[in-house]
Amino acid sequence: MGTAKSSNGISRPKLKAASSITDPFPGSPPKDYNIAAVDRTLDLLEALARLGPASLAALADSAGCTRTAAFRLLRTLQGRGFSIQDEARGLWRLGARWSALGRAASEQGALAATAMPFLAALGKATGENVYLRIRDGMESETVAIYQTDPAIRMYTEIGKRGPLYAGSSRILLAFAPEAVQTQLLAQRLNRYTPATRIDPTWIAADLQRIRTRGYLITSDEVVAGAVGIAAPVKDAAGAVVAVVHISSPSMRMRPPRPRNLLPQVMEAAVKLSQALGAAGKPPQPGLLHNDTTPAGWPLNGGMLTSSRPHTIFR
Repeated sequence: MGTAKSSNGISRPKLKAASSITDPFPGSPPKDYNIAAVDRTLDLLEALARLGPASLAALADSAGCTRTAAFRLLRTLQGRGFSIQDEARGLWRLGARWSALGRAASEQGALAATAMPFLAALGKATGENVYLRIRDGMESETVAIYQTDPAIRMYTEIGKRGPLYAGSSRILLAFAPEAVQTQLLAQRLNRYTPATRIDPTWIAADLQRIRTRGYLITSDEVVAGAVGIAAPVKDAAGAVVAVVHISSPSMRMRPPRPRNLLPQVMEAAVKLSQALGAAGKPPQPGLLHNDTTPAGWPLNGGMLTSSRPHTIFR
C-alpha cells in the first residue's frame, strides 16, 4: 500500500480499491462468515414460505428459534413490508415486497445461475447435453443449457418455448395448478411427431403417473429420434419450479442406458432443489429398477415408466 499527498500536503495512505478485494483475510485459513442473526432470519422466512399463513409458535418451532426471537424478527420484517400479521387470527404471512425481489431474481437469471454447476456436473458424468426448463403460462421455456459435446445436434436454445404436454416438459404440467391443466387439455393439441400424444384423457392419466413416480423418460415426442430423461426441481416451499433433463439421440439411448442414467438425473434435480432450499435426499438407484408398467398402459414411442413414489424465480 503506497501513499498519496492531499491538497494540503499531508501524506495519506493509498487505499486499495474495494472492488478488487475478494477476501479480507488473504492467506489465512477459510473462515466462517455466517452471521447468526441473518441465518435465523432466513430460516424463519423459509418456514414462512412453507407454512404460511402460520402462527408464531409454528414458525418459531419450524425455524428452530424461540418465540421471542421469531416475534422480533417478524416485526422487523413487517416494518419493511416483508411480512404481514393478521392480528385478528394471529397468523403471519409473507409481505407483498417479496414480489419485487422475485421479479428481480428472475430478470437477473438467478435460477439459471444457481443451476449451472449442477447441469455441468450431470453433463460431465453422463456425456450428454443437459437442459433446464420452466413453465411460463401455457408453455415451457428453456432457461439454461450445458452442452457437453458441441458435435451433438442442439434441439433447443436459451429462451426457446415448447409444449407443456409433450416431452420432458410434461413434468411441469403435472405439477402445474389444476386450472392450468384443465385449460391446456381443453385446447386443440398439436402433433409434433407420430409419437406425440394428443389425447387429453391419456395425458391427464399420465400427469398422475408422473406425480406418483417423480420422473419421466420419453422418446420421439417433440423431436423424432430424441430421448429425454427428466426429473422435477423444487423450491424451498416444495413447489416444482423447473425440470432438469438430459436429451440424446436415440441411437445412443438403447435400453437399458436410459434407466441406468435415471438415478444421476434424479440426484442432480434433488441437489439443485436443495440449493433452492428444498428438503430432500438423493434417490436410491436400486429402487428405480423394481417397477412395472401398469396393465393396459401402452408405452409411448419407447417411453420407459415405473411406479415410484409458483416461486420467486418465475
